[in-house]
Amino acid sequence: MSGSTRTSAALNLGERLRKAREAQGVSLRKLAEAMGEKPSYSGVISRWETGDRLAKAEDVAKIVEALKLGSDEAAELTEFASASAAGSKSSWLAITLPERRQQLNALLAAEATATKVTHVAPLLIPGVLQTADVIRAIMVDGGVPGDEIDERVYMRLGRRDLITRKNAAHLEVLLEEAAIRRTIGSPGTQVDQLRYLLELGELPNVDIRIVSYSAGWTPAAIGSFILLESDQAPPLVSLDMAGSGLMLHDRDDIAAYRRAAAEVREKAMSPADTAVFIARVITELEDQE
Repeated sequence: MSGSTRTSAALNLGERLRKAREAQGVSLRKLAEAMGEKPSYSGVISRWETGDRLAKAEDVAKIVEALKLGSDEAAELTEFASASAAGSKSSWLAITLPERRQQLNALLAAEATATKVTHVAPLLIPGVLQTADVIRAIMVDGGVPGDEIDERVYMRLGRRDLITRKNAAHLEVLLEEAAIRRTIGSPGTQVDQLRYLLELGELPNVDIRIVSYSAGWTPAAIGSFILLESDQAPPLVSLDMAGSGLMLHDRDDIAAYRRAAAEVREKAMSPADTAVFIARVITELEDQE
């Protein structure tokens, strides 16, 4: 770890500020002058945009005014700044829909710079590993409006950049057996999903391990979590709960979830044994058809 103090919230807000400025065709120096500051203040703005420093809500308000942004974009950026302030604390609980959207954006920003991602998933194959048909089936069963499904599927598939981009993160997925035995959609859809897992497991930066029913209790039984680590930002833990989301930055919390992941890993099969196990489940499903 580099010891960087940049948080996912600061990185995310910085990216939004940079895009807003560039869309207006304004240089850092010109923006500083429009804010009533000396040209050298452009260095401060640059650090906000790179996430090295978190811009305060009042700073963002000045930027919004200087760029003469429309009311909708101005309100969105100001709201984003408030959410980022919450996200920079040791824990960030998002309950309302706007808060959860902001938190999802922060998670995506963290994924974009992550070097290692550990996902403990007891009940469901993580979205980044799901096929389009499984994603669609989940959304249909979840009551997502029909006219929104295609766009949401496309957005979910975009998260695969985590493992396919240049210098992609190392992804370790620790699944409980229930996650691969749960049939979502048709049995054929589930077979395709499991075959896709086998393909992804062959990638050099992806390790998939299964904890069998016979392994007994592990911390995975408490619930799923994602541990993201990066050379550019402090580690964070993301918890997705019913109706809310929680991000943790505190050092003790991070250490606790690292220990939990290690305990699950200790009882999990090796990636090679996991591939054999998944192939066996595929055969079982095909025999049932």
